[in-house]
Amino acid sequence: MKRAELAVLLVLALGGTAMAQDMSYGEAEFMSSCASCHGIEARGDGPMQEVLRQRPADLTVLARENDGVFPYNRVFSTIDGRFQVPSHGDREMPIWGRHFIEEDTKTFGDKAGEIVTDERIHELTNYIKTLQR
Repeated sequence: MKRAELAVLLVLALGGTAMAQDMSYGEAEFMSSCASCHGIEARGDGPMQEVLRQRPADLTVLARENDGVFPYNRVFSTIDGRFQVPSHGDREMPIWGRHFIEEDTKTFGDKAGEIVTDERIHELTNYIKTLQR
């Protein structure tokens, strides 16, 4: 599948909201999937924080807490969640990779659905990278 076709699939997967609101795909995904817990500014202060056992992470300080380097792979895998080891304990955060793949494979089929899911998580991770202070 060509890159242009993937871009079209991604636009369809996000329902065109990013284009309609002049947002990046990653920002639209963040607002749709993450802001209720992490807050609009990603500081861990979303409206759902009060019902959670643990306060959501402040996503704006990930690079600072990692010697100034944004931990891209760790953020990607945390969002994805499908490949984490269960013995590392329960997580309150949803496994977005599993949620996205179910939705994307219904729409695009197995192979394209996997590609769209990975791209959604990359876009989201890249957006979080832009929020570092």
